[in-house]
Amino acid sequence: MDLARPELRPDPSLSRGEMEALQRDIAAAAVFADDGAPDPVAVAVDEGASLADGLPPARSDAQERLGAGAGPADAEPQGGGEDAPTVVGVDQAFLTGRGEGRPDAAVSAAVALRGGRVVQYASATTPLSVPYIPGLLAFREGEPILAALDALDADPDLLVCDGSGRIHYREAGLATHVGVLRDVPSVGVAKSLLCGEPDERTDERPEGWRTPIRADHAVETAEPGTVIGHAFQSRQYPNSRRVNPLYVSPGHRVSSETAVALVAALCAGYKLPEPTRLADAHAERAKRDAE
Repeated sequence: MDLARPELRPDPSLSRGEMEALQRDIAAAAVFADDGAPDPVAVAVDEGASLADGLPPARSDAQERLGAGAGPADAEPQGGGEDAPTVVGVDQAFLTGRGEGRPDAAVSAAVALRGGRVVQYASATTPLSVPYIPGLLAFREGEPILAALDALDADPDLLVCDGSGRIHYREAGLATHVGVLRDVPSVGVAKSLLCGEPDERTDERPEGWRTPIRADHAVETAEPGTVIGHAFQSRQYPNSRRVNPLYVSPGHRVSSETAVALVAALCAGYKLPEPTRLADAHAERAKRDAE
């Protein structure tokens, strides 16, 4: 798929100052409001896949209706079948320390779900050009993710990234950068808070709890107090509340409120939303195949 804004592609050869300037351009191009984002009800996953026996097979909508043991021929998968939006989760694994002649590489995985079922897996292995630098993740992982998305036949109606969106020093995290480049609604789901301040303390919160994250002095491009995302407690144990919340933020063409509602609809009883949970497992599988 052609990029909507190819001039904003994350070039790892740029200096740090040039990278940060490009991120400001990305933030200026991003839309942090609902613009074509799917309804959370339309993408909801009722039951997450068990990974005890490996990843679930990718099945077309026709296979879901007609598959052995799937019930009546006119039965639809959860979420509405072929008319449901396509949600794509992306994540990565890494091949490092491989010795002379074998550069470090990113193994990027993209998993497309429709109606709560996997319809396609894709992956790409690409060289890593820059080390991990907080706040500049897209320059390390952006190109590998774009390669995995290019390997998909399905076009996403929603992209769910393992990483930040608007919760970022320049409001231009990985989900924002990729979302703007592809001009697709996108959401970032991070496991730790890069910047910003939550309205309430986040420890030992019950499942389903959420609170706004507001821009603080570390966010260069937003007025202090601007809501840039939410802390969201996707899963918790009633007798031992030790699971940390997720940090959910809009990437592009999604509001903060809709972003957290989408992630809540996609979590299906697990801590991570189903698209990135499966993408994480697929990336590890692809990594094993590449080693």
